[in-house]
Amino acid sequence: MHFNYLDNDYLVIIEKKNNKNLYIRVTDNLEIKVTCNYLFTKLSVKKVLEDNRRSIEKMIDKQILKNKMQKKEAKNLLGEKLNVIYKDVKRPIYDSGVITVKDDTMLNNWYKKYAKDVFKKYLDEAYYVFDEKIPYPIIKVRSMKTRWGVCNRRDNSVTLNLELIKKDPMYLNYVIVHELSHFVHFDHSKAFWRVVEKYCPDYKLVRKKLKE
Repeated sequence: MHFNYLDNDYLVIIEKKNNKNLYIRVTDNLEIKVTCNYLFTKLSVKKVLEDNRRSIEKMIDKQILKNKMQKKEAKNLLGEKLNVIYKDVKRPIYDSGVITVKDDTMLNNWYKKYAKDVFKKYLDEAYYVFDEKIPYPIIKVRSMKTRWGVCNRRDNSVTLNLELIKKDPMYLNYVIVHELSHFVHFDHSKAFWRVVEKYCPDYKLVRKKLKE
């Protein structure tokens, strides 16, 4: 027997005992468990389910939300594993490789905020060892599908792909050096790559891995 709700069929499990009353609950794996006495038939149970449809639908919704809030996922942060726990929290809670968030929107907003701080730190480290005279760039962070970084000399900005916060810092360092080098040579000439190599000697290997 199944209970249909929003085009999903939920399995109904009938457990008969010497009960006076009938009990309905939704389990963690979204099965509808009906506990009743031996006088109930499948037809009579089905009628009870229909008579209590609204209540059962609310129980299903509540259990789905509960399951989502207790869900755990493994993400990445600077090349290391980031354990994500979903709970009904008002703000992200991060501690030693574990972050608790309400939903993916909260997680993504946290990534952006965290990335801005980390990216600025790596940008400062790269910028202050540059011998070439270049402007101190405005740093921007956004999701990009085809590029890891963008140098804009018109507004003196460097835009970095948000996904870099999930990767090993060596990739972040390479992309920053790459974009800063564009303030010296706004092309991909041999002179440009010499500047990149000066501050990131193993750039060829890092660049190759980043493309994989």
